[in-house]
Parts: sequence; C-alpha cells; structure tokens
Amino acid sequence: MSFCVLPDIADGVTVRLRVLTAAALLALAACSGEPATPPGPQAPAVQASALQGAVRDPRVRQWRPAWTHEAEASLNAALNEADRQGLNPDEYRRLLANARDGAAREAALSLAALSYAEALARGKTDPRQLERIYEIPRPEPDLTGGLERVLMGNGDVRTWVNGLAPQDADYRALSAAYVQAKHEVDAARGRATQAQSDRMRTLAVALERLRWLDRAPARTRIDVNTASTTLTYWRDGTPKDTRRVVVGSAGERATPSLATPMFQLIANPTWTVPRSIGTSAGYLARHGFVVRGERRIQPSGPSNALGLVKFDLRNGHAIYLHDTPSKSLFLRDERHASHGCVRVHNALEFAELIARDSGVLDQWQRAQRAPVVRSRPAEGAEGEMPAPAPAQRRYVQRWIPLPHEIPVRLLYHTAFIENGQVRIVRDVYARDERVAAALGLPPRVRAAARTGTGTPADVGP
Repeated sequence: MSFCVLPDIADGVTVRLRVLTAAALLALAACSGEPATPPGPQAPAVQASALQGAVRDPRVRQWRPAWTHEAEASLNAALNEADRQGLNPDEYRRLLANARDGAAREAALSLAALSYAEALARGKTDPRQLERIYEIPRPEPDLTGGLERVLMGNGDVRTWVNGLAPQDADYRALSAAYVQAKHEVDAARGRATQAQSDRMRTLAVALERLRWLDRAPARTRIDVNTASTTLTYWRDGTPKDTRRVVVGSAGERATPSLATPMFQLIANPTWTVPRSIGTSAGYLARHGFVVRGERRIQPSGPSNALGLVKFDLRNGHAIYLHDTPSKSLFLRDERHASHGCVRVHNALEFAELIARDSGVLDQWQRAQRAPVVRSRPAEGAEGEMPAPAPAQRRYVQRWIPLPHEIPVRLLYHTAFIENGQVRIVRDVYARDERVAAALGLPPRVRAAARTGTGTPADVGP
C-alpha cells in the first residue's frame, strides 16, 4: 500500500498537518484503490497497514512531536471513561498497540483521538447503513480542527472529547443507568440473567442513537417516538403536548426514521389509495370510493381513512400525520398497526393547537366547518305538507398553509427518560440488534418480532 501524497512539508511544520495525518490515514484504502473503510476502530487491519505506510514516508519521520506526555495521558484518561458512554475503550487502545514511538506514535494517537471523538460527536455507527431509510441529519463537527486547537493549547484532550457527547439531562440519566446495568452484569461473573444483559445492551444502543442526533434541535418541533408510539409537541424548548399515536407495523410497513417539516394542515382531506395498499371492489363500494382510471379516491368525511385532518409533511416517502376513524386503536398498548403513516389521537384537538400556535386558528376553523346541505323535500300526501328532508353535511377539502414550517422528527428509541425514570419498550422493529452488532456487542437470543396488523378492515395509511 502506498502512502497518499500530502502537501510539501517545510521546516517548522504545523500541528494541523500532523493532526491531519490521522484523517489522511482514514482515506488510505481508497487512495490505494482498495475498498474505502469507514472511520473509527472497525477495521484495525487497514489502519495498522496505514500506520506502517506513514512510518515509511520520509517526510513524516521529520516531524516534531505534536503529542506531549500530558496530552497522551489526557487521552488515556478519556478512554478510561468510554464505558460510561456505552463504548468499549479497548477498541481505541488497540490503535496504539503497534505504534511505540516517533511518527507512528503521533499518527496512532491522533487516529485514536479522532476515532473516539467521532464516536462521541456523531455516533460510532452509521444509521444509514443500519436502517432501510434513515434521513435525520447527524452532527458535523470539525474534529480535526478541534484536536488541533487542543494540542496547540493546554492538551486537555479528555475535556474536549467528553464535551462532544450529548450534554442533556436525558443522556446523562441513560449513561448512569448503563453504568449501573454494566456493573450488575460484570458483578455476575458470567451468570447474569438474560434480563440484565438485555437491559445493558438496550441502554448502550439508546446512548448511540442519541449521539446520532443534532445537539441543538429546533426549540419548536414535533418528535414522534415510533418505538413507544407517542408524540411530543415542543414549543419554545418546552414539551407542551404529549399524545398517543399509531405507527407502521413491523416489516415493510415500519415507519421510517425521518426529519421532515410540517408545512400545512388539510381540513376534510380526501384519500387516494396508494398501489401498495390492496383493496377489494367490495371495500371500495362500501366506503364510497370514486374510481378514476387507476386512481381510487375516498371522498372527504368522518369515515375517510385520514379522518378529518391531515398534517402534511414534506418528504419523498408519502409519510404524514393524520386523523383516523379507527379510534379504538388508541386504546391499545400495542399501536404498531398502520401502513407507515402516523395516526394522531384526538387529531382535531391537536390540529387546533397547532393552528392557534401558528397564528392560523381562524383559517383552520373556517376550513373545518362542513356546510349543512338539505336534500329536496319528500313529497307529502294530497293536502299535507311535504316531510322535511334530513340535514346532510358536505365535507370540502381545504388547505391551510402554516406561516412557519414545524420540524418533525420520526425517531426510534426503545430506552428513554419518562417522568424522570428510565423506560424501556419492546424493540418491535428489531432495529436495536443491528445497532448492537455494529457497536461490537455480542449477539443475544431473542424472540421473533411480532407484527402489528391493525384490524381486518383497517386499510388506512
């Protein structure tokens, strides 16, 4: 393997170029024509050969040390605390094992620091490789620049890397719970119960999922936890409303992980059935569908599969929030029953809350009203007044744009903090196991995931 070409190095080389060595090492495989390897300690063989290539490069051997003894000790102190983050410190220490001194040691220290920093800053694993659809932005900190500044400054690597992890109270509480769970498993000396091991793994995965997320989410937003089937509406940094939801059933209908803005309310929506949802001719007839060519359209009204309001989201997967006529599903503890969209409990109440906070309450209330229409009076017998016709409501679809889009995140967290306590829910979508494997946790025996199917007549989105 040949060493990638670096800029010419003159006397008085900067710390930045020395730190950038580690970043260059991460790309060596691609530079030499071999398959690219993701950063982090997942591929020690590639990284070891990269370090050997660095040592062979005469320019690298001329570098002066960037890592002081104090900085190296600070890095080791940080790695000693990796357990608190649900990470294995030995994976990062291995990067230092075969690099004893000189340029190889410099590169190994930088590589270990950057690998651990990346794990804390944005996750050790890549969620896009673990989930079929994952479209939530991850943090993008300048790790190389950060390490450079630390090494040029006081060398306090420990404080720097620890500050890259989430700093919120929920992360700290889950970290404390993980440390306790790991202590119990370790104390059992190989005789830990399945429940103890499962709890430790679930908490490690929960910490990783939080590291995937932006540290400063929008202060006004809607978060849906598709694992616990709950929705939280945040207003100006405070949770203002929480309610039950019904989300996609396991398998191909699972609700994807998305960050997608809400941009309008639709009062009295119609529903065009997607081809992925099969419906019989009898079902279409019973529910008043109109067939126009290949399109099957259900008119507005209380029996419409979307109910009386749709919360329109901007994404490429036809995923949105909506009302539903199937109210009984909200009474269940298990609410993975839709075809992927999110059904909201008391959706009209929630729509009014969103409309009021968005300054469009008047428009929403006008759009929501269904005009009362009377059919032609029935004919009466001779000399009698005609019988009054029953009043009928005519539902008309109307759109109410929001002045400011509201960010919506469809998340999946099987362990989280609720009312100050750790709560763990079932891994319905079986996503935790893939994350655990990517973190290097040993596999466990688990029951097959059940699939939510809703009710037999429930074909809504």
